[in-house]
Amino acid sequence: MTQLDTPPRLRAEGVRLGYGQRAVVEDLSIDIADGGFTVIVGPNACGKSTLLRALGRMLAPRAGRVILDGRAIHTTPTKEVARSVGLLPQSPVTPDAITVADLVARGRFPHQSLLRQWSLADEDAVENALSEVGMIEHADRMVDELSGGQRQRVWISMTLAQETPIILLDEPTTFLDVSHQLDVLDLCSRLHDAGRTLVAVLHDLNLAARYTTHLVAMRNGTVIAQGEASDVVTSDLLREVFDLDALVVPDPETGRPMVIPRDRRRAIEDQA
Repeated sequence: MTQLDTPPRLRAEGVRLGYGQRAVVEDLSIDIADGGFTVIVGPNACGKSTLLRALGRMLAPRAGRVILDGRAIHTTPTKEVARSVGLLPQSPVTPDAITVADLVARGRFPHQSLLRQWSLADEDAVENALSEVGMIEHADRMVDELSGGQRQRVWISMTLAQETPIILLDEPTTFLDVSHQLDVLDLCSRLHDAGRTLVAVLHDLNLAARYTTHLVAMRNGTVIAQGEASDVVTSDLLREVFDLDALVVPDPETGRPMVIPRDRRRAIEDQA
């Protein structure tokens, strides 16, 4: 088998996903490009986060399977998965009375065993992860004292401390102002450039188009389109996926697609 024929490390094959009696995703297959920065977009409740949870082994498929390194992910031991795939979920719950450093240190749990306890390598991983998100000076503070944006950066730091080759991020820019959103996505871009595989759910189409190497657009539990941002982000697709009437023009900074919603107020006035 040639390198080009090698299947990706992480993929979903014909998965059906849901909660209780409600199906959210039906017969969905997707390959996650090794070393790529995949961004999943789509309207609320279309199945983006549900798919990400399945890729991270937090939700078992009702049909089909998620494959990690050639094995069904739900038959792979938890710690083994956690050494390969790191997942930052939406709105993670912070334990009571825990410091920033102690929370980030929990990202090292997959690397611990009876024969391998806390080490200098773990200390370095935690310090590096805190430095990467600009939180090293807050290491001794209690997490519940931080702002929403600072807490989000601490959770991202914990995911980085896990040192996995694959990182899944569910709306990582939540609670962050514009500058810090760019900081987080710049960090994701650096991780991708260094060889890590990233998958993120984002709501901001312009940021998604700017940073992604592979864009996936979903609606009603189905992948409608995927590929390079320039091929996916079109006026027709925005109308089909988001019911959005918008212009798509080149971003003057990057040349990537930039979405400009049409002024609905003016349209109403023109009809009056």
